[in-house]
Amino acid sequence: MNYYGAKDLADGLRTVRKNTLIMAEEIPEDRYGFRAAPETRTVAHILTHIAVGQRMPEQIHAIERRTTLEAFDFPGLMRSIVAEEQRPRSKAQIIALLRDEGERWAKWLESQSDDFLAERVKFPAGMTPPSKTRFEMLLSTKEHEMHHRGQLMLIERMLGIVPHLTRQMQERMAAVSTSSTR
Repeated sequence: MNYYGAKDLADGLRTVRKNTLIMAEEIPEDRYGFRAAPETRTVAHILTHIAVGQRMPEQIHAIERRTTLEAFDFPGLMRSIVAEEQRPRSKAQIIALLRDEGERWAKWLESQSDDFLAERVKFPAGMTPPSKTRFEMLLSTKEHEMHHRGQLMLIERMLGIVPHLTRQMQERMAAVSTSSTR
């Protein structure tokens, strides 16, 4: 029995993407060129990276439906993804890309069967572990976005913005504090 399936994967991704979209909206467009340190991505590049981040697992699992990563052209695919990240876009275009790509990916995820998610994909010789389930590999797309969203939360603070999740927690704490003093 699988307690966390394709619909849960898609719902989790939608929740994470909803929060990423709120952050993308809250950061002013004139700060999209902000870079936290030399040789790091700008806000625009981080958001675009998140938007196109599922293209590698999409190629592996949806398009090619690979059962092994032997001879997979990682460098070629990475070059195309990086080129996509570097394309100039306005804030509105980046937000649309985040919304559209996220929903397209979530719809594909929720359409997968438990049997498909349980399939193992073999890694190239010498890698540890030697294989992973598709489920574990696909779950990593959400984890990847959350990693970059953590970067964006720190950037928001550097820009003087209190992240929305922090504000929501502060509001809940204030409400609890107010109700307990009554």
